[in-house]
Amino acid sequence: MYNTNNASNYRYRRILLKLSGEALMGTQQFGIDAERLEQYALEVKKAVDEGLQVAIVIGGGNIFRGMHSPKIGIDRVQGDYMGMLATSINGMALQSALEQVGVYTRLLSGIKMEQICEPYVRRRAIRHLEKGRVVIFVAGLGSPYFTTDSAASLRAIEIGADVVLKGTRVDGVYSEDPEKNPDAVRYSNLSFQEVYNKGLNIMDMTAFTLCRENNLPIIVFDMNEEGNLLKVVHGDKIGTLITEH
Repeated sequence: MYNTNNASNYRYRRILLKLSGEALMGTQQFGIDAERLEQYALEVKKAVDEGLQVAIVIGGGNIFRGMHSPKIGIDRVQGDYMGMLATSINGMALQSALEQVGVYTRLLSGIKMEQICEPYVRRRAIRHLEKGRVVIFVAGLGSPYFTTDSAASLRAIEIGADVVLKGTRVDGVYSEDPEKNPDAVRYSNLSFQEVYNKGLNIMDMTAFTLCRENNLPIIVFDMNEEGNLLKVVHGDKIGTLITEH
């Protein structure tokens, strides 16, 4: 039975978790790492067990990245649709991993794939969340020229999420790439305007602007650190918080 009693202890109760496809690779060069998939499923389960409502958008870069398609003679539109199918594969894998640890899920797609998942309907998605099911949004927005970051921002706004959580392999937003420059400065808090002014690459501009215009906070954090998801949702000082002020 879905229990919401503990949810009042958390700062954010309905969250949109954005994961990159590359995050599922683990230490591999491509594909899906079983251990990383299980780790993410267990982290999400902890949040659901606390009575939190969780929606997820996942990328497809571990399988196919549209921006590379011109090198093999595929036009942008076709490449973007191929990328949408890649996100669907990742979503199905994550759905299976979640259900193996006892979490009820629903896969909602921006394009019609009746044998695999439900078509995206806003009210249906919200109802699933209210019943304690994890909703996984796949196939982006169903249109080319939009990234999964844009899908995450728009879906979060549509379902009334309290925050967009961008799970990465670094512990926040830095002034430069910390993997290339060990002296890069990590920010604990940023305003939307500061992100613009500093030229920080957090998500694509369409997605970022959607969050700003709808006053939807973004938190960038290390999803690979065990327990971080619950800490972030609780309101602990984990990662980088981006707000209007």
